[in-house]
Amino acid sequence: MGLSGFIRGLNFLHGAKPRIRVHPSGYIQRGVSSHSQILNSNDSVLPVLVVGAGPVGLVLSILLTKFGVKCTVLEKNKGFSKHPQAHFINNRTMEVFRKLDGLAEEIQRSQPPVDFWRKFIYCTSLTGPMLGSVDHMHPQDFEKIVSPISVAHFSQYKLTRLLVKLLENLGFQICTSEGPEGLDHEPLRGREILMGHECVSVEMTGQCVTATVSFSKEGKLMTKKIQSKILVGADGAGSTVRKLVGIDLKGEKDLQKLVSVHFLSNDLGRYLLNERPGMLFFIFNTEAIGVLVAHDLKQGEFVLQVPFYPPQQNLEDFNPEICKKLIFKLVGRELSDIAVIDIKPWIMHAEVAEKFVCGNNQVILAGDAAHRFPPAGGFGMNTGIQDAHNLAWKIASLLNCVTPSSLLATYETERKPIAIFNTALSVQNFRAAMAVPATLGLDPAVANSVHQVITKGVGSILPSGLQKAILDGIFSIGRSQLSEFILNENNPLGSSRLAKLRHIFEEGKSLQLQFPAEDLGFRYLEGALVPDSTDPVPAPEVPTGRRRDFVPCADPGSRLPHMTVRVLSNLPSEETISTLDLVSADKVEFLLIIAPVDESYNLAQAAFKVAKECKISTKVCVIWPAGTVTGVQPGSKLTLAPWKNYIDVIEVQRPSDSLSWWRTCQMTDKGSLLVRPDEHIAWRSKSSVVGDPYSEMKMVFSTILGIESTNIRNNALNI
Repeated sequence: MGLSGFIRGLNFLHGAKPRIRVHPSGYIQRGVSSHSQILNSNDSVLPVLVVGAGPVGLVLSILLTKFGVKCTVLEKNKGFSKHPQAHFINNRTMEVFRKLDGLAEEIQRSQPPVDFWRKFIYCTSLTGPMLGSVDHMHPQDFEKIVSPISVAHFSQYKLTRLLVKLLENLGFQICTSEGPEGLDHEPLRGREILMGHECVSVEMTGQCVTATVSFSKEGKLMTKKIQSKILVGADGAGSTVRKLVGIDLKGEKDLQKLVSVHFLSNDLGRYLLNERPGMLFFIFNTEAIGVLVAHDLKQGEFVLQVPFYPPQQNLEDFNPEICKKLIFKLVGRELSDIAVIDIKPWIMHAEVAEKFVCGNNQVILAGDAAHRFPPAGGFGMNTGIQDAHNLAWKIASLLNCVTPSSLLATYETERKPIAIFNTALSVQNFRAAMAVPATLGLDPAVANSVHQVITKGVGSILPSGLQKAILDGIFSIGRSQLSEFILNENNPLGSSRLAKLRHIFEEGKSLQLQFPAEDLGFRYLEGALVPDSTDPVPAPEVPTGRRRDFVPCADPGSRLPHMTVRVLSNLPSEETISTLDLVSADKVEFLLIIAPVDESYNLAQAAFKVAKECKISTKVCVIWPAGTVTGVQPGSKLTLAPWKNYIDVIEVQRPSDSLSWWRTCQMTDKGSLLVRPDEHIAWRSKSSVVGDPYSEMKMVFSTILGIESTNIRNNALNI
């Protein structure tokens, strides 16, 4: 059983702030209607229009640009959000960031030290008695055995700054709608981020997608039509693009309503840093209940999440002064400094879009636009960035006329099952989080039921003020379960509850931070790959919500295993890299990994020939066993001639009980792996290829890319 089986079973359903250059977007007024001014444009068709300048849209834009695809980003807000929002960056996303011009290294330098955020802490107040703590970082998380990099804790708005800086370094300009009158402006050419521009309609034709964009200029509402070959909706959980193209969501709505309070307090930061550092603080006392997210203890930056029960409660019940008093109750004392920055309500959902791709594969959803999860486990942003990683090389291949548009359909085939699984895992983890208050006598399900009775049941006939008083009274009675009189070891009921709580923590049944098996081990069962015909499909497995360690494998659809290797050269100091680094970050290129044996060299020759006929770049990597050779290997050069796009590497010597590369992959050294540009395995042969290598590789590339074998043959005749 494994992750892939469960997917098949469910498929029924800080660096410094960068200098930001702002340029006028330069729209020219051409005509006027009664409500807005319409701009007719003869702009050339953009290759890609990305709607949404959050992390997913920005990462996709970086990847596309590095692959040579021009794109423009559209963002309805006039500025980038400064709310911390997501903050946990998992292993796989950090691996993606390693390829983005030093982004991962910058995050590691800028994030708080890991000892400041490795724990979740449960307490009656931040200065009061501890109920327990859970350390979510294990020794193996730092050993770089299964991944070349570890997880990170870094607020989303800080990540956005770094992504914008990367895009600026790639030639992007941040544009607003305001600009001097009469200036002669050029049409969109790609590499723009259009701030304050909202997509208000989408029209698909056989040739392109036309997006009508609304913006304000000199106090007037104006519109402009932008044509693109592909439009990607990365515009968040309330996606306008998703609604405009009529794609519905499926899953659980309204799991919980909350209010998010973003505030700063150096006093609180210093105290927690010295006394009980952690990432999340779950606070339960007779006056208040809340979850505090410590985004940065040194900077004193926090977000408090508290339950919200409208209509009996409204945002006026959470004004800055009330929020300060609420924070003091949860801290257990007043703070010498506190600044409430932002207060906003939000609703927790667990839903996946019914389609990720629509039209003639012209409109695509990514990130929260395609799936919205509970925040438990931090899968939202991470899954979205991995959507972008899966999508970028496919868009580039299509626009470079290498593949048919059907390749984009494999994005949904591959990513939707992952979204469904991550939704189930997030819900399971959320339920695990609710086990703690339930054990303390505060079952959230009961609270929600009481709220429903008051809102929609017999209580609905009562005046709103009385409804609020009843709700507050019931919740106050519930919180009395947390009094020191009950919650202590001398009280039989309290002692029993505390014992159950310790068991939950010790057994890993509380909210978890890391899921290595799912983070690194997700696998595509079908799509742009060649499945193993001999291996049975794994049986479905339901997520448990508990941490499971990742075991590397080389099954088709899996991420390429990480191993440290040394590049063989005649230089005095040979470079040491991860096997993941063998996959190019700057062009769409497949990687064939072989051992230095005759059969595999013959296969590599065939792969080079077929790849040339397919007009797709391919590199060959020859992996030598540890301790067998040094320096450049003339054998590879002679055997692979006239092809030159290859590299010789050797396994770095490891402890004697460590597995070799081919044993890690559960293959013989006569086997071979073909790896996609997104570092997922597209095809493997566990041992020597039986039959003609050229025919085998022609079948492999045609299956992956969706190209008819006859087209490969015709391309060969034209070369």
